[in-house]
Amino acid sequence: MKSRKRRQWPLLAGACILAACIVIGIGKSPWGSLSTSNDKIADLVTAAPVPTPTPRVALAFRMLDLDRGWVKYADGTVQTSDGGASWQDVAVTGTETPSTDSGVDAAGIETIAKLLSLEAGSGGAASSAATPAGDAAAATVGTGGTTTAQGALSTVTMNGNTLPVKQSQFVTPKIGWVLLANSAASKSPLLVTVDGGQTWVDGMTEATKAAIIGEEKHLQQLKDEASLYVTEAGAQAVMSASWKLLPDHASPGDAVLVRSKEPGSVTLANKTYTLQPYEAGYFTYLPITMDTKPGIYPIGDQKLTIQAKKFETQYLKVTEQMESMKQDTARIDADQKKIDLARSKSEPTFLFRGPFVKPIEGILTTPYGYTRYVNGKYDSSHMALDLAAKEGTPIKATNDGVVALAEPLYLTGNSIYIDHGMGLFSQYAHLSELRVKAGDHVKQGDIIGLVGTTGFSTGPHLHFTFWAHNIQANPDLFFNTSPFQWVKQ
Repeated sequence: MKSRKRRQWPLLAGACILAACIVIGIGKSPWGSLSTSNDKIADLVTAAPVPTPTPRVALAFRMLDLDRGWVKYADGTVQTSDGGASWQDVAVTGTETPSTDSGVDAAGIETIAKLLSLEAGSGGAASSAATPAGDAAAATVGTGGTTTAQGALSTVTMNGNTLPVKQSQFVTPKIGWVLLANSAASKSPLLVTVDGGQTWVDGMTEATKAAIIGEEKHLQQLKDEASLYVTEAGAQAVMSASWKLLPDHASPGDAVLVRSKEPGSVTLANKTYTLQPYEAGYFTYLPITMDTKPGIYPIGDQKLTIQAKKFETQYLKVTEQMESMKQDTARIDADQKKIDLARSKSEPTFLFRGPFVKPIEGILTTPYGYTRYVNGKYDSSHMALDLAAKEGTPIKATNDGVVALAEPLYLTGNSIYIDHGMGLFSQYAHLSELRVKAGDHVKQGDIIGLVGTTGFSTGPHLHFTFWAHNIQANPDLFFNTSPFQWVKQ
């Protein structure tokens, strides 16, 4: 047993010596090696800091309208389709301009300038507002910047800091963009103003976006309103004026359309009418009562000339039974309450855009405004047209609107009143048949009833007229035209 142990000691000793040699050959223990690796990793992290990116150098920009535009850098181009809220890289190289800056798209600026000139007039500030980059409208720039002798902005002020400007562009008198001389001075490619240069914003805020949307809405209103007038020159004559009377000459029994740039009211013959917003202006009808004296009346900063007009006299003979109908004041008063209620509510907007048409092509038996005598006694002024036609002749709606009343009445028989908005109603009386009901929406030319002789009538005919703020208005003013086209060209 002892002999075996003596033989194992040399083997153990040899194994220890061999292990020591291996360690010496490698140089370090495994644990020492791990420690050194960690030290090297730490050294590498310390020796390699994240490099600071070089700021992009912006060379030029152009806004194509209130939403689309581009900024060109030395190393590429970015474009926006939301007024600068976000920017995307585009594939443009060399001296090229973005594909969105084509002739068709660039026409957006020209369209904006044209629309703005409608309310500014020729040569107004707006005509120079929607200009190419670098030619901002100096007249619109507020205290938030300074301009060069040529009108382009040289500096802007933001957060109390004055910043040099490389390029500027106002698309409307209120909304513009600038490219700073130092691209690194802003987070966004461009600064934007929505108050004519009073203040500048780096990026897009909710208030800024709302202002741009509001301006786009106003431009659309200018476009839509301009389409209502006969010519572009006529539209500019109306829309550039602080006040406009369409027309500025009238006679008793007529009506005038008043337009103002600002909300308010007008007064004539001790009656006041509120101007209602529509498209880019504020409007109201101004009815001229039959007892309005000839003369000149101030309306806003305009003058309305009322000219004298002579109306013919008509003599009618009716049966005693018909004549007695007008003695039943109780029924007449009850009907009048229905009519007054129907005409007391009018849509606060124009419900039509096209011209008014004649409801029927009948024979004119009684013109508008005739002084009428019945059985030798004065009856009234006939503030309507009487158009004779065969019974059953279809009657057309004179224009778009909403039926306010459609039912049998005592004196006027089967009657219809259509609301055309802004206090204007058309009236159709003595029908043999009603084909619409209150609340129906009708279009110009829709068949609403048939010619008859119901009520106080001596034969088949249509009694037709207009009511502006519950005062009769001459239908001849409306046929084949619209109040927007009453302006003299």
